[in-house]
Amino acid sequence: METVASAIQRLSELAGSPRIARLARAFADAGHELALVGGPVRDAFLGRPLNDLDFTTSASPDQTIALVAPIADAHWDIGRAFGTIGAKFGNETVEITTYRVDAYDGETRKPVVEFGESLEGDLVRRDFTVNAMALRLPELVLVDPSGGLDDLFARTLTTPGAPEVSFGDDPLRMLRAARFTSQLGFVVDAATTTAMRELAGRLPIVSAERVRDELSKLLKTDDPVRGIRLLVDTGVAGIVLPEVPGLRLEVDEHAHHKDVYEHSLTVLTQAIELENSRHPGKAPDLVVRLAALLHDIGKPATRKIESGGVVTFHHHDVVGAKLAAKRLGALRFDKDTISAVSRLIELHLRFFGYTDGAWTDSAVRRYVRDAGPHLERLHILTRADVTTRNTRKADRLSFAYDNLEERITAISEAEGIAAVRPDLDGEAIMRILGVKPGPEVGDAYRFLLELRLDEGPLGEDVAEARLRSWYAAK
Repeated sequence: METVASAIQRLSELAGSPRIARLARAFADAGHELALVGGPVRDAFLGRPLNDLDFTTSASPDQTIALVAPIADAHWDIGRAFGTIGAKFGNETVEITTYRVDAYDGETRKPVVEFGESLEGDLVRRDFTVNAMALRLPELVLVDPSGGLDDLFARTLTTPGAPEVSFGDDPLRMLRAARFTSQLGFVVDAATTTAMRELAGRLPIVSAERVRDELSKLLKTDDPVRGIRLLVDTGVAGIVLPEVPGLRLEVDEHAHHKDVYEHSLTVLTQAIELENSRHPGKAPDLVVRLAALLHDIGKPATRKIESGGVVTFHHHDVVGAKLAAKRLGALRFDKDTISAVSRLIELHLRFFGYTDGAWTDSAVRRYVRDAGPHLERLHILTRADVTTRNTRKADRLSFAYDNLEERITAISEAEGIAAVRPDLDGEAIMRILGVKPGPEVGDAYRFLLELRLDEGPLGEDVAEARLRSWYAAK
């Protein structure tokens, strides 16, 4: 956390940059107010990078365009209906929004946009007090009508007004609260938490796309588990992602088993650690994180208590893959993400047979083939799925997976199994067998692929001989 003086110094340096200073002077000379608002002001006190510069102004959208157009490298008005004008100054992209006082109809989260008359009035409509601070330009005066600075230093998240009104107006703010607890490491205060519990039922008025975007942002933070716990504890997850609180299986005195919910959160944390260690500096992988969180959601539906009180979850990988695809589809995730996540969940148990006995090279090739472009993600998920406290068992599984990766590398270097294909393609098959495109070509291709997986590269001559023999036998 920065001191007030050092934060103001950072903001002063930002505001003093030639392009921002010129922007501020243009508004001041025209008799309009301009202030840096929200995230950049908050992040200056947190010592975080100052990105995504947002400004608010007393000028109307038309007046803003008239002031920005002569001095910006580019400008656009795609958000004009909401009072927002975008502009580019060199490498800086900014948004400038006219003061607003929003009114909600109680039926949707979309406000009736009305332009306001004061900076203070604009700030108190915002989601949280720590985001409701502004720096007047060019005067460099901090404006904080809701005590955001005090909450910032207390690392507390609360709303500028009554939380039940704020969340009632825009239920998406409950998801944003969870995201900020993870992103900033803050704690939501008691009244705000209570409001989340009471108003979780309002979330269905929020579009699936908005929910998806907030959940994605939460999962991409450094510590999404904090936010997920808040969503589960307040009942919000029960509305937007019910499979996660559904992991809290009942445990009775006769059927003890691992806490699947806590296990899944641990897997998510370990997957993030592996992401960072194996690929330092790389952007967060949403697919890996979704798969880690959801990999066991098939367990509640497959739970059985066998004789002797043993709890089993047979085929929870297959069931979980289908449940994940259905949920992610409802949240409007793209097809590639849905396919990748469900495939990883379907495959996440495959490795555990490796420790029961030595896999043949054929089995290793099939593991690579089935993982396809998600092999590295499967490596991370499988390793992260080991949460046992038994050190000897954990070490045995880790060493076994090390061995599997080494074998994959060795076979890949020798045979090129990164993309397993038969020795003959479809055109060669049709030429050799004298057939036209159709089911026979597909059957022949699959036969050759199985040979490739079982025996490795055969070469075109051997593959042709085997193909002719197979076709003749048919």
